[in-house]
Amino acid sequence: MKNTAKGVLQFLAVILLIAAMGVYAYVGEVNDKVPGIRDIGLGLDLDGGLSITYETTEAQPDPDKLTMTIYRMQQRVENYSTEAQVYQRGDNRICVDIPGVDNAEYILEELGDSGNVYFIVGNGESGVNNIAEDAEGNYTLTRSMEEIISAGDCILDGQDIQGAEAMYSQGQSATGAVSYFVELKLKASGQEKFYTATTEASKYYYAANGTDEYYKGILAIVYDGEVVSAPRCQEPIDSDTATITGAFTFEEVSTLATTIQIGALPLELHQLQYSIVGAQLGSDALETILLAGAIGIVLIILFMIVIYKIPGVCAGISLVIYTGLLVLCLILFDVTLTLPGIAGIILSIGMAVDGNVIIFSRIREEIRAGKTVRSSIKLGYNRATSAIVDGNVTTLIAAAVLYLRGSGTIKGFAITLAIGIVLSVVSSLFICRFVMAAAYNLGFNKEKHYGLLKETKVYNFTKHWLKYLIVSGVLIVAGFVGLIVNKSTTGNILNYGLDFVGGTSVEVYFNETPPSNKEIEELVGDVLGSTPQVVQVDGENAVIIKTDTMVTQDSEDSAIVQLKDKLNEKYGVTDDKIQVESISASVSGEMKMDAVWAVVISGLCMLVYIWIRFKNLAFASSSVLALVHDVFVVFMVYSVFRITVDNSFIACMLTIVGYSINATIVIFDRIRENLKIQTNKQSIEDIVNLSISETLSRSINTSITTLISVVMIVILGVDSIREFAIPLMVGIICGAYSSVCIAGSLWLFFTKRKKVQEEE
Repeated sequence: MKNTAKGVLQFLAVILLIAAMGVYAYVGEVNDKVPGIRDIGLGLDLDGGLSITYETTEAQPDPDKLTMTIYRMQQRVENYSTEAQVYQRGDNRICVDIPGVDNAEYILEELGDSGNVYFIVGNGESGVNNIAEDAEGNYTLTRSMEEIISAGDCILDGQDIQGAEAMYSQGQSATGAVSYFVELKLKASGQEKFYTATTEASKYYYAANGTDEYYKGILAIVYDGEVVSAPRCQEPIDSDTATITGAFTFEEVSTLATTIQIGALPLELHQLQYSIVGAQLGSDALETILLAGAIGIVLIILFMIVIYKIPGVCAGISLVIYTGLLVLCLILFDVTLTLPGIAGIILSIGMAVDGNVIIFSRIREEIRAGKTVRSSIKLGYNRATSAIVDGNVTTLIAAAVLYLRGSGTIKGFAITLAIGIVLSVVSSLFICRFVMAAAYNLGFNKEKHYGLLKETKVYNFTKHWLKYLIVSGVLIVAGFVGLIVNKSTTGNILNYGLDFVGGTSVEVYFNETPPSNKEIEELVGDVLGSTPQVVQVDGENAVIIKTDTMVTQDSEDSAIVQLKDKLNEKYGVTDDKIQVESISASVSGEMKMDAVWAVVISGLCMLVYIWIRFKNLAFASSSVLALVHDVFVVFMVYSVFRITVDNSFIACMLTIVGYSINATIVIFDRIRENLKIQTNKQSIEDIVNLSISETLSRSINTSITTLISVVMIVILGVDSIREFAIPLMVGIICGAYSSVCIAGSLWLFFTKRKKVQEEE
C-alpha cells in the first residue's frame, strides 16, 4: 500500500510536469510577453526573412577582395542568425539574407554602409593632440582623417584586423558581476603594427598619468570619421589578440564589435535595396515537416509499447516530456530552426529512444538470468549507462567541434544536435527511470509486464567478413564511377545545387498577385529543366526565382529569353519587369573548408575519446573507419542518383556521422564487457559474435524508430525536403549495417594483427 501511494504521487508529478508544459505552451501563444512556440526562429528555407543588397564603391572590384568581403560579412551577420547567407550578385553586388527578422529597421541601421576603421594614437608622432573630449565625455577628432594619416598617427586600419567579437566574463567579486568586453583579433600583418601603436600610446599614457589630459595614452578607434571608442593603452601589446574593456553594457560591446568587423571589410559597401522575402522551400514546407514529425512520434511510441510493453509506455511518456523540453530549449536559447537543424532533432529523438532500447534490453537480460524485477531494473540502468554516455559524448564532441570550427548552417545544426543530445541523456537515464519507478510502485512489477527475452541466438557475423567487404566495395566503387560519369556528362562530379555553385536570379514583377510557388516552379522547370528556388517578396507583386542553371542573355534562343517569353505569354509580364543577374554560391570556398576541417577534427577527437575510454586503439580506429564507410556509401547515393548537393547535404552527412558512431559504441561496449568475463572455451571470434548478437535487437529497433520519422518526411514532404530525407534514410540503414557487420570484423582484424605482431 505504501508503494502504491508513492507510485500515485510519482505519476501525479509526471502528469503535472506534462500539464505545466502544456499550460506554458498555451500561455506563450496567447500572451505576447511570454516566450512561446511562435518565438522559435525559422530559417530562410522555412520562413524567409530580410534580404539586403549592397553594392561596392568600386565598379570592378578585385575578385579576391570581393570573396574575402563576402566571407567576413558572413561571419558578421551570423551574430543575428547562424543561418544567415551572404553571396555575390552580379559583378559588384553582395546580397545578405537574414532569417527570423522582427525589426528590419534596426538591423538595417546597425549594418548600414561599410567604410573603413582606423586606429589612431591620441597624441601622435606629429606632436599634435588628435583627440579632444567635450563636456559630455565624448571624444572627437581635432583634425581631418587625411591630416592624421599623412602625419603617420594612423598606424593600422581595417585591413589589418581579422575580426572582433563581443565577450563577457563572470566577476570574482561577492556580487559576481558580469563584465563585458570586445576581443580584437589581428592578422599577422596587423600584430606588428598594433605593437607599434600600443607602444606609442602607452608612452603618452604614463606621461599624462595623474593629469587631466585624458586624450593622452589613447588609441582611438575611428569609423566614418567619428571616434566610436577611445580606450587608453597602459602597455605595449605584442599579440594577435587584444581586449577592449570598460564600463560597457552588452549592447555597447556588441555595437563596437560590429563596427570594427564592418570596418575591417576589404571593400567598402553601400546599401542599395532591401526586401522581406518568403520561405525558400515554400509556405507549406513547415506544416509538412511538423505533421510528419507528429505522426512519427506517435508511431514511435506505439512501436515501443508493442515491443517493450510497460517500459515502452514509460518511454513514450518520457519522449513526450523530452519533446516538450526540446521545444522549451529552442525557445530559451533563441535557436533558428532550419531543415539542417531539423536533421539534428531527428537524430536526437532517435538517440533518446536508443537509450531506452539499450536499457530495456538490459532489464530483460537480467530478468532472464533469474533476477527480480526490481533488481533487474537497477542493474539494467547501471550496465547500460556506460554505452549511453560514451555514445552520446562522442556525438557531443562532434557537435562542439562543428559549432566552434564550422560556420553558417553547420553551426545551426550543431546547436540543435547538442541540445538534443543532452536532453536525450536526461530523458533516458533520469526521466524514464522516474516514470518506470512510478509504474513499478503502481503494481506493474511482474515479469510479464516487461516482456520475456528468449535465449540469444548467436550469429557468426565475422565469418562473412569477405561478403560484407565485397558489398561495401561495390557500393563505394559505384559512387566513384558515378563521379566519373557525372564529370564526363555534366562537367561536375556531383549535382551541385544553388548553394554550392551559384546560378541565376530572376526577379519578376507581376501586374497583379503572383501565382503560387508551385505553379512558378513547374513553369521554370519546363523551360530550364531544373527545379528553381522561388520566394515571394512581401508587400510587392514580385517573386525572386533562383536557379542553378547558368543562363545567358547573349542569344535570341537562350534559356533566359525562353523564360521571358513564357512569363509574358502566360502572365503578361514584359521584359522591363524582369531583372536577371548571376549569383554566387551561398556556401563559399572558405565555408566548405570550415566544414571539411570541422568533420576531420571531429573524427580525430572522437577517435582519441574512444581510445581513452576503451583503452584500446583497435576500438577507436574501427569505429572511425566504419563511420567513414557510411559517409562514402551515402556519398554514393548522391553521386549515382544525382541528388542535389546543397546545404542539406552537409547536414545529412553530419547526421550520419553522429548516428553511426553511436550505434558502433553500443556494440563495442558489449564486446569490452564480455572480454572481462571471457571463458577459456570462448575464442575472440566467439566474443565478437556473441556481443553483436546480444545487441542485435537494439540495432534493429533503434534503426526502426529513427527511420519512422524520416520515412514520414519522405511520404509527406515536398520534393526539396524529400531530396534531403532519402539520403538520410539510406544513411541510417547503412549506419546499422556497418555497426553490425563491419565494425566488429574490423576490430577483430586489428586485434589479431596486433597479437601476431606481439608473438613475433
